Amino acid sequence: MTAVSAGRRSTVFAWTRFGVLIAFVVVFLIPIYVLLVTSFKPLTEADPSQAWNLPQTWTTEAWQVAWEKLAPGLWNSVLLAVPGSLLSCALGSMNGYVLSKWRFPGADLLFTLFLFGMFIPYQGVMIPLVQLLVGLNDLTGLQGVFYGGIPGLVLAHVVYGIPIATLIFRNYYVTIPDELIEASRVDGAGMLRTYWSVVLPVSAPAIAVVIIWQFTSLWNDFLFAVFLTGPTSWPATVMLNNIAGAQATPYSQQMAAAILSSIPTMLIYILLGRFFMRGLMAGALKG
Repeated sequence: MTAVSAGRRSTVFAWTRFGVLIAFVVVFLIPIYVLLVTSFKPLTEADPSQAWNLPQTWTTEAWQVAWEKLAPGLWNSVLLAVPGSLLSCALGSMNGYVLSKWRFPGADLLFTLFLFGMFIPYQGVMIPLVQLLVGLNDLTGLQGVFYGGIPGLVLAHVVYGIPIATLIFRNYYVTIPDELIEASRVDGAGMLRTYWSVVLPVSAPAIAVVIIWQFTSLWNDFLFAVFLTGPTSWPATVMLNNIAGAQATPYSQQMAAAILSSIPTMLIYILLGRFFMRGLMAGALKG
């Protein structure tokens, strides 16, 4: 009888937990529902008072207009997020490898200084950052490249991304047995050869974490993009902010543009998400 009661309690608990999770999913999906149904409404129906209603007339006009307005910004975001993520990942991986497996005097102090970079707010460095990029334009003679262009924005985000990337890789590489590194040294492999042949092939979870983190950060950037780029180099976030009407707000176009601008980050999570928690947990065990 006791076993039956325990089984019933376990079943009730399982169904309760399942119901709570379903409720959370429904709450989470409510904004997505509003985005979708509003994006398929004509401007005459796209009104906050009718946000919950399905379109009486289904149309893709808002999607077409949103794509025309947002396409240059989406391409600029790709030019920003892809190289920025890869550069941050490469530099963070090499830094984490050296700080975890090739110890040197002052390594802990250097790592601490890296971590301080994570806590410097964007707003605190805007003026010196602008002055630096303007100086790089003058120094190289490439006007509009560093300040006013995508390369300068990539540079700013790569520098800001190095601390968190270094932390993730360093904590992940600590979990790699030191015997593997010692064995490669015995076989005559140097620092770079060991990194390329031994460490990098097992780095997929950490790489996925950094790529997801940096790609999302770069793709969603607004503050740096407004300050450091011009109209021809604005990414999707700035272009999305500028989709507004003079007399009436085109809600359907804004909703369609919001969905379009969020698709790349969702794809990154779908493709690399299974490595994300594995990389975080591996770095947390010994970090």
